[in-house]
Amino acid sequence: MTELLDVQGLETKINTRDGTIHAVNGVSFSLKKGEILGIVGESGCGKSVTMLSVMHLIPSPPGKVVAGKALYNHQDLLQMSNKEIRKIRGSQISMIFQDPMASLNPVLTIGFQLTEPLMAHLSMGKKEARERAIEFLTLVGIPSAQERMDDYPHQFSGGMQQRVMIAMALTCNPQVLIADEPSTALDVTIQAQIIDLVKGLRDKIGMAIIWITHDLGIIAELADRVDVMYAGYIIEEAPVDSLYGNPQHPYTLGLLGSLPRLDSKEHRRLTSIDGMPPVLRETPHYCPFAPRCRFVMERCQHENSPLMLVEKDHRVACWVDPVTGKTRR
Repeated sequence: MTELLDVQGLETKINTRDGTIHAVNGVSFSLKKGEILGIVGESGCGKSVTMLSVMHLIPSPPGKVVAGKALYNHQDLLQMSNKEIRKIRGSQISMIFQDPMASLNPVLTIGFQLTEPLMAHLSMGKKEARERAIEFLTLVGIPSAQERMDDYPHQFSGGMQQRVMIAMALTCNPQVLIADEPSTALDVTIQAQIIDLVKGLRDKIGMAIIWITHDLGIIAELADRVDVMYAGYIIEEAPVDSLYGNPQHPYTLGLLGSLPRLDSKEHRRLTSIDGMPPVLRETPHYCPFAPRCRFVMERCQHENSPLMLVEKDHRVACWVDPVTGKTRR
């Protein structure tokens, strides 16, 4: 598969009254055509800021992308002007946000909000745009789509609002869909429906997907590859089967240990990760997970590990093998 999106060394800082937060610290990843990439980690680890940076959606000030490249079809998104990136956003790269009520305009009909990007990006007339919007509302499972075009967001349930957001993101046939925790606010039944819907649409339309979440259970069902983030760094990346079958970072082990297992015959207590994520007011020259890690050694306190290859397509940023307890280098 060909690389569609290639992010290299992305760094983003956010200026606050209490100092500068180093939110994203040299993040690199790639996305191939038709692939689903999962990005996981607890709240505040930099998942959303990474994607907002790539899409030119970081409010500036206080935020600023200070380094890196984001190559989309060999064009650097980070070097584009606002006018240039607006031609990409929505038409070629679309984004679904976590809270649909915060994304949908409450005083405009669903139909208006669905047809506006079609007329802007694809130069469609009102009639053609309306027909396409109805087609996509039907595709995402909105019953009586034609009648519902004239309804307002508050007339839809939370699950239906998220389906509207998915339809809006897909109407221009994007090559990349970024989904920022789109099922977090929904109950588990609706979550499962949304995940099945996205997988089906990926197979039908052929787009690539970046799915951002803190829920490793969703990623196990959905993704082809996984990047685990912590404190603005990618600390482990692997194919989904390799990550779940052979996790190599203590943080990943902690995340997996906190998941309830329905397939296990053993009754075991769920584990927790002690401590709190760091607030990075300076770039750490040590492992940012060291204060919370049960495998920590002296080297971790002074030197941050690069991503190291442990098996095919599986890399981890940790000096210690948590299975054997031995150092990697």
